Amino acid sequence: MVHRRARRDRDLCVVGVRTLWRTVGDGEFFCPECGGDRNFRRRTGRRRIVVLGVPVLPRGPVAPIVECAACDSRYGTEVLDHPTTIRFSAMLRDAVHTVALAVLAAGGTEATAVRQVAVGAVRAAGFADCSEDQLLALIEALAADTGRLPGACGERDGLDPCGTALAIELHEALEPLAPHLAPTGREAILLQGARIAVADGPYRPAERAVLETVGRALMICPDDTARLLAATRAAF
Repeated sequence: MVHRRARRDRDLCVVGVRTLWRTVGDGEFFCPECGGDRNFRRRTGRRRIVVLGVPVLPRGPVAPIVECAACDSRYGTEVLDHPTTIRFSAMLRDAVHTVALAVLAAGGTEATAVRQVAVGAVRAAGFADCSEDQLLALIEALAADTGRLPGACGERDGLDPCGTALAIELHEALEPLAPHLAPTGREAILLQGARIAVADGPYRPAERAVLETVGRALMICPDDTARLLAATRAAF
């Protein structure tokens, strides 16, 4: 009732400026006001001078907006940069899986403890059916694919030329996720990789190189990465 009255009062205004909106697209996004995934309308608008509620003269376009279909809140289009809850969960799951594979590829899979910690981390991230056999099969595939396995010396991101492709995969999995994680969330991913690496003893040079790459991709400063790796090693 209040909204109708406000709209009627606006329409009765003798002279004013009104924005006429047009829907040009839709989809699903994370609505900050609702606090969850909602449908949205992408809208463009043009301002017009109105006389007695009738648009008469154009005043130019306005910036496009994203309007929540549930609560009608309006945002700039940059709100679409935030992943939906479903997409965020998938990104987080894939990030942990990629880090686990990278650390295993760097340090080897011979130790039972290493395999168990890696499987536990991947399952906790969302791959509930993950098994040691599945991880080992992926590692074998990486070994068979030239250019995937990191070595002990560094050229790019602390990895040797044979690890360049794996370093790229780490960046592709982690960099889009990092801005949407709190510092503790970014550190948690690094720590999961560190726990895998130290499950069978001190860090190997290749494992440390991979973990330093993980830290950079997650926008963790080198000093904090070194501190977190040292703390993890001391705890085992």
